[in-house]
Amino acid sequence: MAFRAGMRAEVESLEDAIGYRFRNRTILECALTHSSHAHETSAVLGQQPARDNEQLEFLGDSVLGLLISEALVERFPAFAEGHLSKLKAHIVSAVHLYHVAEILDLGQYLKLGRGEEMSGGRSKRTLLVDALEALIAAIYLEGGLEPARKFVRQHVVGEAALEPLLAEGSPKDFKSALQELARARGLPLPRYIVMKETGPEHAKTFMVEARVGRDFFAQGEGNSKKNAAQKAAELVLEQLVAASETRPPSLG
Repeated sequence: MAFRAGMRAEVESLEDAIGYRFRNRTILECALTHSSHAHETSAVLGQQPARDNEQLEFLGDSVLGLLISEALVERFPAFAEGHLSKLKAHIVSAVHLYHVAEILDLGQYLKLGRGEEMSGGRSKRTLLVDALEALIAAIYLEGGLEPARKFVRQHVVGEAALEPLLAEGSPKDFKSALQELARARGLPLPRYIVMKETGPEHAKTFMVEARVGRDFFAQGEGNSKKNAAQKAAELVLEQLVAASETRPPSLG
């Protein structure tokens, strides 16, 4: 959809796209308001900053995690926890959520400050993912869990999201999946350290440690550094998904 900088589409078309009509437009506007707009407006008018979407994004992240877990367990009752965790890690990744936001043309509805507007904020991954999670929270707060569930299942956990993973049984590039989930959670990017090399030159075995911050780390073995790193990344990915909804991880 063509869209010129400095213009903002009417939110009625967004409501049509998401299949939910807000009774209280204030909460929808809040979900679409970036902090740059709130602070810029308050500076010009000499008022306290208007509400932005940061708190809604925080809530929406948790609501999204719950609804994705629910949908996966319901659809794949025979899958082991580790397999479900890998599917979930893909769905909550910034790459996938950004794609969902692009399909909804979410960027055209955002309220941005002039600086963000001029720097292409309507297409920035972080802004769009945050706005999508804030939108989910807004639907949940006004309409309850059922309309939020309907939105997530229709737009986030559809067949297109799972098809490439189910074709192979599980994602193979665990390093990429771990990097995306760490970025989505605001954590340091993964680090990989070769801990040990054993065996003769023609048949070496490598042990690699993967680490995200201080709290998440694991070691994997393989016949190459690449394979060992993938195995370590798989283990850390499972740790991160399991812990993300139960406690705030330490950064470091």
